[in-house]
Amino acid sequence: MAISTEERRTIIEKFRTHEGDSGSAEVQIAILSADIKQLTEHMKVHRKDYHSRRGLLQKVGRRSKLLKYLGRKAPSRFQAITETLGLRR
Repeated sequence: MAISTEERRTIIEKFRTHEGDSGSAEVQIAILSADIKQLTEHMKVHRKDYHSRRGLLQKVGRRSKLLKYLGRKAPSRFQAITETLGLRR
Protein backbone atom coordinates (compact mmCIF):
# COMPACT_ATOMS: atom_id res chain seq x y z
CA MET A 1 0.00 0.00 0.00
CA ALA A 2 2.85 2.40 0.69
CA ILE A 3 4.19 4.73 -1.98
CA SER A 4 7.14 3.54 -4.01
CA THR A 5 10.73 4.38 -3.12
CA GLU A 6 11.12 6.42 -6.30
CA GLU A 7 8.05 8.51 -5.49
CA ARG A 8 9.25 8.98 -1.92
CA ARG A 9 12.62 10.25 -3.21
CA THR A 10 10.99 12.76 -5.54
CA ILE A 11 8.80 14.06 -2.72
CA ILE A 12 11.83 14.45 -0.45
CA GLU A 13 13.73 16.29 -3.21
CA LYS A 14 10.82 18.65 -3.77
CA PHE A 15 9.97 19.52 -0.15
CA ARG A 16 13.28 19.36 1.70
CA THR A 17 14.54 22.52 3.38
CA HIS A 18 18.27 21.80 3.03
CA GLU A 19 20.67 19.19 1.65
CA GLY A 20 20.24 15.85 3.39
CA ASP A 21 16.85 16.79 4.87
CA SER A 22 14.45 13.87 4.93
CA GLY A 23 12.57 14.38 8.18
CA SER A 24 11.41 17.98 8.35
CA ALA A 25 7.74 18.64 8.95
CA GLU A 26 7.18 19.63 5.31
CA VAL A 27 8.66 16.38 4.01
CA GLN A 28 6.66 14.29 6.48
CA ILE A 29 3.43 16.10 5.57
CA ALA A 30 4.05 15.62 1.85
CA ILE A 31 4.80 11.91 2.24
CA LEU A 32 1.74 11.40 4.43
CA SER A 33 -0.39 13.27 1.87
CA ALA A 34 0.79 10.94 -0.90
CA ASP A 35 0.03 7.90 1.29
CA ILE A 36 -3.40 9.30 2.15
CA LYS A 37 -4.22 9.92 -1.50
CA GLN A 38 -3.24 6.36 -2.42
CA LEU A 39 -5.20 4.83 0.48
CA THR A 40 -8.25 6.93 -0.38
CA GLU A 41 -8.24 5.50 -3.90
CA HIS A 42 -7.86 1.99 -2.45
CA MET A 43 -10.81 2.57 -0.11
CA LYS A 44 -13.04 3.63 -3.01
CA VAL A 45 -12.62 0.16 -4.50
CA HIS A 46 -12.41 -1.90 -1.29
CA ARG A 47 -15.08 -0.38 0.94
CA LYS A 48 -14.96 -3.08 3.61
CA ASP A 49 -11.19 -3.11 4.11
CA TYR A 50 -11.30 -1.97 7.73
CA HIS A 51 -7.61 -2.55 8.40
CA SER A 52 -6.61 -0.15 5.66
CA ARG A 53 -9.26 2.28 6.87
CA ARG A 54 -7.67 2.30 10.30
CA GLY A 55 -4.26 2.97 8.77
CA LEU A 56 -5.74 5.79 6.69
CA LEU A 57 -7.28 7.43 9.74
CA GLN A 58 -3.99 7.15 11.64
CA LYS A 59 -2.12 8.83 8.78
CA VAL A 60 -4.72 11.61 8.60
CA GLY A 61 -4.36 12.18 12.35
CA ARG A 62 -0.57 12.25 12.16
CA ARG A 63 -0.66 14.74 9.26
CA SER A 64 -3.14 16.89 11.16
CA LYS A 65 -0.84 17.03 14.19
CA LEU A 66 2.15 17.94 12.02
CA LEU A 67 0.17 20.69 10.30
CA LYS A 68 -0.94 22.05 13.66
CA TYR A 69 2.67 22.05 14.88
CA LEU A 70 3.93 23.77 11.74
CA GLY A 71 1.17 26.38 11.91
CA ARG A 72 2.17 27.17 15.48
CA LYS A 73 5.96 27.22 14.96
CA ALA A 74 6.34 28.59 11.42
CA PRO A 75 3.17 30.09 9.92
CA SER A 76 4.88 31.06 6.65
CA ARG A 77 6.08 27.48 6.07
CA PHE A 78 2.60 26.23 7.00
CA GLN A 79 1.02 28.55 4.43
CA ALA A 80 3.46 27.45 1.74
CA ILE A 81 2.95 23.71 2.29
CA THR A 82 -0.86 23.96 2.41
CA GLU A 83 -0.91 25.93 -0.86
CA THR A 84 1.54 23.55 -2.56
CA LEU A 85 -0.35 20.41 -1.56
CA GLY A 86 -3.80 21.96 -1.89
CA LEU A 87 -4.81 21.22 1.69
CA ARG A 88 -7.67 22.99 3.44
CA ARG A 89 -6.99 24.76 6.71
